[in-house]
Amino acid sequence: MIFASGGERWFAADRPIRRVHGDSSMFIGGISALLLQSLHPLAMAAVAGHSGYKGDPWGRLQRTSYFLAVTTFGRATDAQETIQRIRGIHQRVTGTAPDGRPYAASDPRLLTWVHIAEADSFLRAHTQFGVEPLDQAGRDGYVADMAQIGTELGVPDPPRTEKELTERIAAYRPELASTAEARTAARFLLLNPPLPVIARPPYGLLAAAAVSLLPTWARWPLRLPRLPVGEGAVIRPAGQAVVQAIRWATAAQPSAAAS
Repeated sequence: MIFASGGERWFAADRPIRRVHGDSSMFIGGISALLLQSLHPLAMAAVAGHSGYKGDPWGRLQRTSYFLAVTTFGRATDAQETIQRIRGIHQRVTGTAPDGRPYAASDPRLLTWVHIAEADSFLRAHTQFGVEPLDQAGRDGYVADMAQIGTELGVPDPPRTEKELTERIAAYRPELASTAEARTAARFLLLNPPLPVIARPPYGLLAAAAVSLLPTWARWPLRLPRLPVGEGAVIRPAGQAVVQAIRWATAAQPSAAAS
């Protein structure tokens, strides 16, 4: 996406959010975020009922990518328009989960879960696979930058430091569960992506790297194994190689930040 030049931005060029969201490690972070988000039964019900992820499996990732690009690199006016459009969509996403509980995408509790799952996943991915990992001040700065976007989207009191983010994720654990919908989504996303044969091997490495970022407690509900030796010796280096290849392939492309 090429953004119009000129105009005020929400984030200056030296802000941590620009470094994280402009790095190819976001490919891994996006997959990991979807897996983590699926563990909340109401969030997963909203996705299954309204996103059509099987018919349009990359649509949600693409929409999230566009949203993050506009809010991170775009003009403040474009960012605000995008926020308002998404808030309008959220008002229409309602329904009943398989367990009988009602859900609404505009529910502050669900908005918060989606927000912190994304922030945590993107930060983990950049720390592990980013070209210039942030120091502690930078990681706290990234969470604070994300908090600004979350607040605009309707998240009440989003975390503003890495420590607060970790604590908020932990506080949600009693609400998370293994559901048939989440396990089906994980299998679809990891094992049966509708991709050309030639694209499946590199995607498989990205997906395996995304799984390696998940905390142990998040893997069992999705029936995802933990292989510490294999992850350290094979999966993460392979994921790093694919991310580096993507970085190299896109190096000649004008970045959103420069447009």
